[in-house]
Amino acid sequence: MPPKKIVTKQQILQSALEITREKGPDAVTARSVAARLEVSTHPIFSFYSSIAELKDDVVDQAREIYHHYILTGLKENIPFLGIGRQFLKLARQEPELFKLLFLNSSDGTTSTVMDEFRFTLDLVVNSVMKIYNIDKPTAECYYRNLWLMSYSFTTLIVTGNCPYTDEEMSDILSQASLSLYKAIKDIPGFFTNEFDKDLEFTKLINK
Repeated sequence: MPPKKIVTKQQILQSALEITREKGPDAVTARSVAARLEVSTHPIFSFYSSIAELKDDVVDQAREIYHHYILTGLKENIPFLGIGRQFLKLARQEPELFKLLFLNSSDGTTSTVMDEFRFTLDLVVNSVMKIYNIDKPTAECYYRNLWLMSYSFTTLIVTGNCPYTDEEMSDILSQASLSLYKAIKDIPGFFTNEFDKDLEFTKLINK
């Protein structure tokens, strides 16, 4: 009789992560993980009380991968633009992990979209303040608006509905960035909504 194959908890988690990357979290079952490892399902339940617990660890691994992308972007000369590029890159290279983190239903057991938004915001807000010479509340609103636009692009990418090239998306984000910055500088109270919207639109229309 051949010796019994021994697997570790890390090998089980790595297999579940690989399955998630290839087919999505719904494909992670005791049988699919065991088949990949060429063992019975027994070792899996030696380390995990349920597949739901294993999937929670997969979410943590996905989050670590996402954070690596973001921290890589943070090293670029303009950190918040670097983060935006890495966000798009994650969607293209790891669509199933992106869906897991950003298109999941928030049920209290997995990361929510806004948790990850706040993570990137905390990393980048100081550089936005310094580069654009704006205060923290303004920097947070500025980044929030651009992040929401980036999120729309990444959602289009992972659902296979994005008609834009990376260059086109970069141009659109640059246009939005400049437009927001000009509004911040030219319209006092822009992000606090303490300005006369009708008056500002009338000024622009009459130019």
